[in-house]
Amino acid sequence: MAVRSIASLTLSFGLVSIPVRLYSATESASTVRFNLLARDGSRVKQQYVSEKDQSVVPRSEMVKGYEFEKDRFVLFTPDELKALEEGSSHVVEITAFIPESAVDPIYYDKAYFLAPDKRGGKPYALLSEAMRKSGRCALAKWSWKAKQYVVQIRPAEDGLILQQLLYADEVRSMKDLDIEKVSVSPAELQLALQLIDQISEDAYDPSQYEDEEKKRVLAAIDEKIAGKHIVASARAEEAGSGQVIDLMDALKASLGKKPRAAPATPAVAATPGKTPAKTARGNVSPMFESGERKSPKRAAKSDEPAATPARARARKG
Repeated sequence: MAVRSIASLTLSFGLVSIPVRLYSATESASTVRFNLLARDGSRVKQQYVSEKDQSVVPRSEMVKGYEFEKDRFVLFTPDELKALEEGSSHVVEITAFIPESAVDPIYYDKAYFLAPDKRGGKPYALLSEAMRKSGRCALAKWSWKAKQYVVQIRPAEDGLILQQLLYADEVRSMKDLDIEKVSVSPAELQLALQLIDQISEDAYDPSQYEDEEKKRVLAAIDEKIAGKHIVASARAEEAGSGQVIDLMDALKASLGKKPRAAPATPAVAATPGKTPAKTARGNVSPMFESGERKSPKRAAKSDEPAATPARARARKG
C-alpha cells in the first residue's frame, strides 16, 4: 500500500525554501481496542446529561466554558474560540541549530518523516548533509491544526525527521520527587561498571522486541471466536522491590553469571525452529529490577507466515 502524505510544507532555512511532504512516523495499530456493549451484545451510545435536571443535552445545545473558580465558568462561543486559534501555516521556520544531544528525549512528542517534494531534492539533501557534518539539529516553529509547536528537525540515515517537542511547563521536574541522596563506595561502583560492560550492546534493534501482552490478547480473542473458553494461566508472582539485599553480593553474583554471547553480525530475526538468544534481562541482578517497571522481553520473529487468525477469517466472512 502506498504511503500517503499528511500535508505539503515548506522548510525555511535562511533564504532557502525547501518544499517537503509530511508523513506520520508512527501508527497506533498496535493497540487492541474493545467496544462497550450491552449484555445482549447491542451497541451503546454515549449521552451527556445535565447535572441540574438530569435531562439529555444534545451536542447542538452545548457550549464550552472555562472554570476559573469552583463551579464558576466563563462561556465562549464557537466564533470566539475560533478567533483564539493559531492559524495553520505550511511554513516550518528554522530558528536555530543546536547540538544533536542538546534536546533531552523527555521533551519528545509525536514524530513525523519529511521527504522532499517537487524541486526540493537538492536543498533537502544539502540541509541533511550539512546537519550530519556539523553534528547539529534544527529547532523550528510550526503552526499546525490551530496550535503552535516547537519542533526539532534532525537527520536520520535516510532523510529528515520532524519531532514535535513539549513545552517546559508540560514536563514535570524530578526535583519534585525528593529522591534521597545516597553515596556508593568505589568498589560498588567498579562492580556495577563491570556488570554494565558485561551485558552492553552497541545498538538498539527494535525488531528483537515484541509486544507479548498484545499477542496474548489476540490469541484469547481468536479462542473466543472459535468458541473456546479462556483459561487464565497460573503465573509465579515476581518478588517485589522491597526485599533487602547486600549490594556487593548482588553485583558479584551478577558478574558471575555467564554473559549472553554477542552476535557476530548485526542482530536479525532468528531462523524458525532455532532457540532465540538468551535475553540480557536474564543476566541482570535484582538490584537493577523494579517491581513497578519491567524490561520488555526479547522475541525472535519467524519468517514463516502465520496461520490466518480466526478474527481475520470472521471479518472476511
